[in-house]
Amino acid sequence: MNRRNTASKELIISVLKESDSALSQDRIETAVNGAMDRVTIYRVLNRFCEDGITHKILGDDGKYYFALCTGCKEKHEHNHFHFKCVTCQKVECLQQKVVVTLPDGYAQQQLSGWVSGTCKSCVITE
Repeated sequence: MNRRNTASKELIISVLKESDSALSQDRIETAVNGAMDRVTIYRVLNRFCEDGITHKILGDDGKYYFALCTGCKEKHEHNHFHFKCVTCQKVECLQQKVVVTLPDGYAQQQLSGWVSGTCKSCVITE
């Protein structure tokens, strides 16, 4: 769907592009520093998900994290796990595909998983 470009959309996209991590709505709100309210941010993020620009990840803390889609065709294929570093709080997509063998008669549509631990950057500095 073609939607018009707005200053809010451009700002949120730039925040996501500058980050090497999936970001929660509250981290995006901090990054835009009062340029828009919480409702506008959430509405824009959800539209980005609908349009295949970002995907939404439900974290183990109950927050949603948003990441730019890369390499997705028409819609984000959610068949990978996500990793959250307990030291630096970075959230990232793990690109390895996960295969689950289901019993006969079952058909997988998507798979979502969450792994927490220490990322390679933090392991090196410890």
